Amino acid sequence: MDQFMADYGIIGWIIIGGLAGLIAKALMPGKDPGGCIVTILLGVAGAVLAGFLGQQLGWYDSSEGAGFLAAIVGALIILFIYRLVAGRRGPRV
Repeated sequence: MDQFMADYGIIGWIIIGGLAGLIAKALMPGKDPGGCIVTILLGVAGAVLAGFLGQQLGWYDSSEGAGFLAAIVGALIILFIYRLVAGRRGPRV
């Protein structure tokens, strides 16, 4: 998976982020605001979060990114926070 990211750059981040976001939304049932773009951003943000936390904990070197499973866990964390924030605002009329 890391070689895929190195070969395709930003396109790889979008594809892996989209997959991680979709899996995170499937694992955490409930209604979510946002569509396809939000799902991709959720997955990419999850991968970035997982990579940052992994580097801080010494799991990854500074040149390494998070793996696919870590990206899903990061996306789950971001989705949880997103639902908390979106739920507080409530629907606007």
